[in-house]
Amino acid sequence: MTAPKRSEAEYKGVAAFYAFIAKPEQVALYAQNTGYVPVTVAGYAATKQAGYFDKNPGTDVPARQLSRGELTPNSRGLRLGRLPEIRAILYEEIEKALQGQQTAQSAMDAAAARGNRVLRDFQKSARG
Repeated sequence: MTAPKRSEAEYKGVAAFYAFIAKPEQVALYAQNTGYVPVTVAGYAATKQAGYFDKNPGTDVPARQLSRGELTPNSRGLRLGRLPEIRAILYEEIEKALQGQQTAQSAMDAAAARGNRVLRDFQKSARG
């Protein structure tokens, strides 16, 4: 990520901040205080070692589910071209349903049709 007119010192500051929040003890602290899944294996281990999962049964389930199985090219994370545009389509169609302008089924059908058009356009542009 870049921003115009940023100094090298500012970029170094950002790098230092990222290095700080990626430390296992910081990942563990954040996860334990927010309820979010620890974002690193080391953060999960630090959270476990601190006894957090023993004191809060079931809070380890999401992390364990995310780490099960073998990593493959198809399981490395979300890959959805133009996700922000598709998300906006979903919001628009759901909002119309909530306002009584269409049924829930119509909203889902319209969102799927519009989202699929966006995906096809993305597919064409990504082949270059």
